[in-house]
Amino acid sequence: MAVCALIGAALMAAVDEIVFHQLLNWHHFYDRSTPPIGLLSDGLLHTAELLGLVAGFVLYADMRRRGTLSPAHARAGLFLGLGAFQLFDGIVDHKVLRIHQIRYGVDLLPYDLAWNGLGLALLGVGAVLAVRAGRISGPPGRPGPSKPPEPSR
Repeated sequence: MAVCALIGAALMAAVDEIVFHQLLNWHHFYDRSTPPIGLLSDGLLHTAELLGLVAGFVLYADMRRRGTLSPAHARAGLFLGLGAFQLFDGIVDHKVLRIHQIRYGVDLLPYDLAWNGLGLALLGVGAVLAVRAGRISGPPGRPGPSKPPEPSR
């Protein structure tokens, strides 16, 4: 689950950076300085998200190669990562640290509710999938009720 949570968080960071920072140009990752510093902060965020995606997919491929990948746990981890990034960004970056807002010059309440609501919804989906995955196959990496243990020789 953790590997796919890393992929999910990096993927949501990429969506945020591409859509809201580049295409819509609503904000930079760090807006409390000059525009060149804001652009630099976007580049650093982009670097971090790419490193997260590469590391996550390398670990994912290794788990598949070793036969230890649980697709149900992987799906749960992906949604948990997506929601965790979204909620962290909405609460910590936007409200606690105030390094940027979703938009400027507008009433923020509808944007904050939508942003954080989406994060909560994604976390909720991930939590439901994690519970289901645990019921179906047991903890990741261990045989659960659907997989009998291999006979000893």
